[in-house]
Amino acid sequence: MNAEGRRLLIISAGMGAGHDAVAAELARRLARLGADVQVVDVLHLLPLRLGRLLRGSYHWMIRRAPWLYEVIYRVFFVAKRAPTVSPLTALAGSRLLRLVARRPPDEVISTFHVAAQVAGALRRRGRLAATSTVLVTDFAVHRLWLHPGNDRYLCPNPATVPRVAALTGRPVSAHAPVVRPAFLGCGGRTGAAVRARIGAAPGDRLVLISSGSWGVGDIAETARIVARSGRYVPVVLCGRNAELRRRLAGLPAGLVLGWQEDMPALMAQAHALVDNGAGLTCEEAFAAGLPVVSYRPIPGHGRDGALAMARAEVTVHAPDAAALVRALAQLEDVRRRERLVSRASALFHAEPAEAVLLSAPLRR
Repeated sequence: MNAEGRRLLIISAGMGAGHDAVAAELARRLARLGADVQVVDVLHLLPLRLGRLLRGSYHWMIRRAPWLYEVIYRVFFVAKRAPTVSPLTALAGSRLLRLVARRPPDEVISTFHVAAQVAGALRRRGRLAATSTVLVTDFAVHRLWLHPGNDRYLCPNPATVPRVAALTGRPVSAHAPVVRPAFLGCGGRTGAAVRARIGAAPGDRLVLISSGSWGVGDIAETARIVARSGRYVPVVLCGRNAELRRRLAGLPAGLVLGWQEDMPALMAQAHALVDNGAGLTCEEAFAAGLPVVSYRPIPGHGRDGALAMARAEVTVHAPDAAALVRALAQLEDVRRRERLVSRASALFHAEPAEAVLLSAPLRR
């Protein structure tokens, strides 16, 4: 597999950390194979600081008014009569055309749905000469990922492949989730130093509680539920939300951490991950061999993704507090734990995304 001489443009979005992390890891892999890779943020292609406004409004809704995001998601992202094209598409198109004119790529790869809309619309009108590939980063695919102008789709959830193919009429492939190599097989690592660094005792059964890079969701209540079980020590991951970390610093039981650079080492010490985003952190846990329990997912794509993961039997979805504690206890059974880990690990049996991209460049 060789990408020597291929010029690639990856369009991501700084909406949380997941899309950018996937884009960065994919770029690293492709560059290692010889490609000339450029990564841009689709929010920077929007005029009049609309990208900053879009990011800020989404951030505010997820943290302060999740019900509002749920309404918007149901009406505009998944309803049967939802618009198939985002109104932001035309606004970013002209800037993308100027970008590709300065550095013409052989292929454009989108890792965010607005980017997929922009590239697909230009491709359909014949204004984008490069092949346009959409690398879906959500486990559940909503309609705004699916512009038929794009040439092909790559999905981390094999179950979504038939639906995406039916809705777009384009080639669709399953790909292994794009995570950093450090996560693969890190479950066998020991880490007394890691436990000492975070203040955990050697015998503590640690349960990581993830809230994404923005620190969203009612994770304080989740931590209290885990702590009240008397069997587990909650390790609350506040991401880059310093306010949340300060607010939770007084938890009577458990550990409260900020952004973690060495998540593989931390995952290697944990009994389970309790997640509310159904995003990249889950896929990193799948790679690490760490069981995932979904509890009180964030609205919209978070809830749909959590349910899709549970249907695929790669996570356990806990609908209430009692189910959460029960799920954590059941993971102490070696056979149940191994079944869940094995099903999640099987996602990585699919071809790596870079292999799919380079195996057969499309022609239209």
